[in-house]
Amino acid sequence: MACCMLQITGLIFGGVGMVGTLAATAMPQWRVSAYIDGNIVVFETIWEGLWMDCISQLGIRLQCKFYDSILALPPPLEAFRALMCIAVVLSILSFLMAIVGVKYTHKTKEDPQGISIFILAAGVAFLLTSILVLIPVSWTGGSIIRDFYDPKVPVPLKRELGAALYVGWVSAGLLVTAGAMYCSF
Repeated sequence: MACCMLQITGLIFGGVGMVGTLAATAMPQWRVSAYIDGNIVVFETIWEGLWMDCISQLGIRLQCKFYDSILALPPPLEAFRALMCIAVVLSILSFLMAIVGVKYTHKTKEDPQGISIFILAAGVAFLLTSILVLIPVSWTGGSIIRDFYDPKVPVPLKRELGAALYVGWVSAGLLVTAGAMYCSF
C-alpha cells in the first residue's frame, strides 16, 4: 500500500513538473525590466522570453512580438529554446511511462521485472528532464544577476528574474523528486 501511495505521489509530482516545464517554456517572463535609481513612476514593463518580447503599459495594454528571425537570435537563446523543447517532450514521455508503470504494477503480478524496468525508465527520464530544465533556467538566472550587479551595464538594460525562472526551478525540483521516487522502487 505504501508503494502504491509513493507511485501515485511521484505521478502527481511528475505531472505538475511536466505542466510547469511547459509553462516555463511558453511564458515570456524570463527577464523582466528592473526599476532602480529611485524611479517610482513606471509606465512600461518589459518582458523577454524564449519566444517573444512583451511590453505592458500601465498594466492595461500588453503588446507582444515574436522574434523576427531564428538566425538573428543569440546562440545561448537558441540553445535554451532547444533544451526546453526537448525537456517538454521528454517530460510528457516520462509522465506517460510513469502512468503505464503505475497502472500495470498492480494488475500484472507474473512479470514484475518488466514493470519495474518501466518505472525505473520513467524515473531516469524525469531526472534527465529536470537537468534539461535546470540548465537554461539557472544559466539565465545567473546571467541576469551578473549583469544586474555589473556597473558597465547601462541601467535601462538591467533586468530582474522573471516568473518563468521561478516556475522552471520549482518544476525541476518536482521532477527530481518524482524521478527519485521512481528510481527508488
